[in-house]
Order: sequence, then structure tokens, then C-alpha cells
Amino acid sequence: METPIYDFLESYASSGILRAHMPGHKGRALYGLPGQLFRLDITEIKGADSLFEADGIIARSERNTARLYGSAASAFSAGGSTLCIQAMLALMKQEGRRVIAVRNVHRAFLNAAALLDLDVQWILPQYSGGILTGELRLTDVEAALASGGEPACVYVTSPDYTGRMADIAALSELCCRYGARLLVDNAHGAHLAFLEENMHPIALGADMCCDSAHKMLPALTGAAVLHTSREEYAPKLKQAMSLFGSTSPSYLVMASIDLCNRYIAERIRSDISVLLPVLRSLREELSSELVFAQGDPFHITVMAAESGFDGRELAELLRVNGVECEYADSELLVLLMSPHMTAEDVAGLRAALLSAVSGASRSKRSRPAFEMKLPTMACAIREAAFAPAEEIDVEKSEGRICASVKVPCPPAVPIAVSGEIIDRSCVEMFRAYGIKTVLVVRK
Repeated sequence: METPIYDFLESYASSGILRAHMPGHKGRALYGLPGQLFRLDITEIKGADSLFEADGIIARSERNTARLYGSAASAFSAGGSTLCIQAMLALMKQEGRRVIAVRNVHRAFLNAAALLDLDVQWILPQYSGGILTGELRLTDVEAALASGGEPACVYVTSPDYTGRMADIAALSELCCRYGARLLVDNAHGAHLAFLEENMHPIALGADMCCDSAHKMLPALTGAAVLHTSREEYAPKLKQAMSLFGSTSPSYLVMASIDLCNRYIAERIRSDISVLLPVLRSLREELSSELVFAQGDPFHITVMAAESGFDGRELAELLRVNGVECEYADSELLVLLMSPHMTAEDVAGLRAALLSAVSGASRSKRSRPAFEMKLPTMACAIREAAFAPAEEIDVEKSEGRICASVKVPCPPAVPIAVSGEIIDRSCVEMFRAYGIKTVLVVRK
């Protein structure tokens, strides 16, 4: 497959032209950083196209991506899935749609809701393993859709942080019946289109979704794509993205998506066919010691507490054995694989996991006794997010109004949302996740 962005950058870097334009490094390496990065890092010069007005090499590469994923249009983001989420919600605001969202959203969703002054109707999943994951019941989604007369959109995170996947096909059918739009945060699922059974949200009927190419595919951090299956949204994606995105997007990041297209076209399916049996064997071999969550096969999520361990201790023991995990808390240990990994990588992980299990202390501790429920909303998300705020100890926050959401990333899933009154359940969850301070609206 052609790589028009990367080819242009290589050609320009080799031309010897004097760079009387940004950026200031002029293509020359600084100190010990790799020179190739500087050679290929340019700005919007003649022939290089412009991301939000693309009609040249960027547009050609985006069309390649759309063909690979079967979307009506695909738009690049050098600002991660955050920019894609902002654009999706901006388009929904333009259509005057109310927003229904499953609660385990990334904080990027909440920040976008604050910027766009959106009210959100929340759906609580049936949680398991803490606030990061849970089963979404279609009856709850239908009840939310039926509760209002105006057009709606439904926003889900699938796969979630642990790899659990919602029934996107069923959600799509339900949204169609109610004239709603289905938006999917598929940041952890850019590879799903290339499994033996295509599980990508666009293939399953989603109206729009975001993919973080850097999470599961061999692309640079910040590389993401906004897809739509609807022709009427195709010409609107870039304008919505330009409301929030930098006017100086990284050509290195975009070139990495360009090269990722070639990887997808030439290698990803064969790599997946080799690696999936190895990952399956890993789970089977360790199943007597560890309980694994179900879902996307490239998420190896250990239900640590259910297995009799503390996920944080397992993570430390893995670190000693040369493995750094994606995320760990007392309940879970999340290990992100990629089609770009090798069987040797998985063998190293297997050895590290066996060592961690043999060295970890077992416990029969009970799960935290907090109850998952929606706090009371005191004011709009935007009003609270932009109100004068103060940072206080979590133990003193009960009864106060949450201001801007302050949760670590990863996992960046909110406990209390801007505008909600922090109750005792929230305090207990903050404590369970090691969050010591919270931003509240100043009295």
C-alpha cells in the first residue's frame, strides 16, 4: 500500500533544501536524539497538505485508512482519541441531540462535555472488578432512549480498559429503532477490524468511533483516527476536529499512521494468526493460578483479587522480572498485547507471570464495600468545571460539589463527575483507588 505522507517527508528530507520555515530545528538533530526524527519533522509547506483542509497527501492516506476499515470516511488525529471524542460530541451538539453515556467513560469525554456545555444522562453498567468495567444491559439503554422525546446519541466505551466489549451490533439496532446515533470510544480496539471475525464498531453498525492507533498498533503516541459509517458526516469531521485540534499537528505522528496503513495491508492478519494461539495458550497454562477477564484477546486482564492476589503486588513483581504493565490496582492487572509483538515476547511474559505468581502473597480479602450509584447532580458539568475551585483532602470532600475531574491516567475513569455532590460512596471509592485529593467548587 502507498504511504504518501511518509514518502513526501523522505523526499523532502533528502532534497537538501534550506528550510526557511518552521520548525526551528531545521531538520537537524539536537543533542543525542535520533536524527531521523528531526529530518522528517516539518510543517505545512507546499506539497505537504494541511490536516484540517486536506486535499493532498494526507487526504490520500486517510482514504487508504477508510478502505482498510470499510468506513465512509476516516480522519486523522495527531491529538489522540481525545480530539476525536471532542469532534464526535461537537457534531451531536450541532444536531441538538441529548447525550446518553455509559458511566465508565474516559475523562476526555467529561472535558469535552464541559467545553461543549453538554448535559449527560448516565447509564451505570453492572460493575465487576471496580469502576473500570461492567456489563452494559440493553434494557437500561432502551429505557434511557425511551425517556425523552428529542433525538439522542448513545456513547459507549468498547473495549473498555480491561478489554470487555459491548454488544455493538445490538446497540446499533436499538439506536436505529429510536433514531439515535451510536458513538463508540474504540480507543483500545483499532486492531478489531482485522480479527478473523471483524469486530470493529464501524463494521457492527456504529455511526462514529475513534481508534487510538498508538494503543494497540505500531504507531506513535497521539496517533488516532475518527471513523464514520454515515456519508452525511464525512464532510463534517474535519471542521468539528478543527474546533479543538492544534493548527500544528505532528507530521511524524501522521506519518506513523501512514506507515501503519501499510502494516495493516501487508502484515497484520498474518501476525494476528500467529500470535492469537500463543496468547490463548498463555491463558490456558496459567488458568489454574489466575482468573482472566473475557473480551478482546489482546487485553490480558488478570482479575487479581478474584485470583487471590493484589494486582499492585503482581505488577511490582513483574517489573522486577522485566515486564511493565499497562495498569494495576488491588482488583486488576491489565497487560496490553499487540499484533506487532512476537511469540518470544509472550514467552517472556509467561515466565514473568509464573515468577510473579510464585512470589506473590495470597489473600482472601473481601472486596471494598462501597456501593456503585450515581451521585446527586447539583449543577451543570460546565458550570462546575469552570467555577472557582479548591483542592482538598478526599476525607473532607463529602457534601462538596466536584469541580474539574481529577483522576489519574491511566485509567482516567471518573468517580464523581463535575457538578455532582461527592457522597460517602465516592469518598470510599477515592480511597480505594488511592486518590488523596479532589477539586471541589469553592464555597
